[in-house]
Amino acid sequence: MAKKLKTKLDDIRKLSETDLRKELEEAHRRLFSMRLQRETRQLTNYQELPKMKRHIARLKTIEQQRQLARVGGQAPRK
Repeated sequence: MAKKLKTKLDDIRKLSETDLRKELEEAHRRLFSMRLQRETRQLTNYQELPKMKRHIARLKTIEQQRQLARVGGQAPRK
C-alpha cells in the first residue's frame, strides 16, 4: 500500500502548475458527479467517494507545498 501511495504522490509532484490545477478541477467535477449519482441511486461503487476526496486532498496538499515554497524560497518536500 505504501509503495502505491508513493507512486501516486510522485506522479502528482511531476505535474506542472497548470496540469495540477486542471487535475484538481477535474477531480472536483468527478466528485460532484459522484455525489449526484449517489443521491439519485445511480452510483454502484460507494467506496469511490472517499477515494476521490483523498485524491483532492493530496492535490491540494501538493499545491499548498508549492505555494509555500515559492513564498518561502525553499525547495518543496519529497
